[in-house]
Amino acid sequence: MSLADVKYLPETPAHDLQIEAINEEAFGPGRFVLAAYKIREAGGHERSLSFVAVDGDLVVASVRMTRIAAGAGRALMLGPLAVRPTFKNLGIGRRLVAIALEAAAKANAPAVMLVGDEPYYGPLGFKRIPRGQISMPRPVDLDRLLSHEIAPGAVAKLSGEVCHAEQARVAEHIAAMA
Repeated sequence: MSLADVKYLPETPAHDLQIEAINEEAFGPGRFVLAAYKIREAGGHERSLSFVAVDGDLVVASVRMTRIAAGAGRALMLGPLAVRPTFKNLGIGRRLVAIALEAAAKANAPAVMLVGDEPYYGPLGFKRIPRGQISMPRPVDLDRLLSHEIAPGAVAKLSGEVCHAEQARVAEHIAAMA
């Protein structure tokens, strides 16, 4: 395998089974109790902003984006980002993040947030969200809440508990009807 053989493509439903296998391998069954998973399961991810790396017909890595809300703020949540073990440390994950951030900017997303390690994501443009500004629906290390701001001031608008954007839309609709 050469890195020249790896192609980066938008995610399609045909990739779902392989993506699930990569996430199982990377995160195990414990992934279902993570805060970010709780948010994603509330409305699914944004397939048009999610990408895979393939070597032939084999999906070797994937990254997904989910629309989120926190207070008056709106953003995308990046993750999971997963790479098959034999393809790790080749820059494939970093390339997928760059592609996803570029797509988010083109889609006029105000910001991208994630739960991850600052030493990995910091060089990719992510900074720690100030402690206490946002919370997650399940316990999470607050030092791992990171953001990449696209529109100036967008991260400051994120406040309170993060939820799937669809949940926020439904709650706003119900409140407007009351």
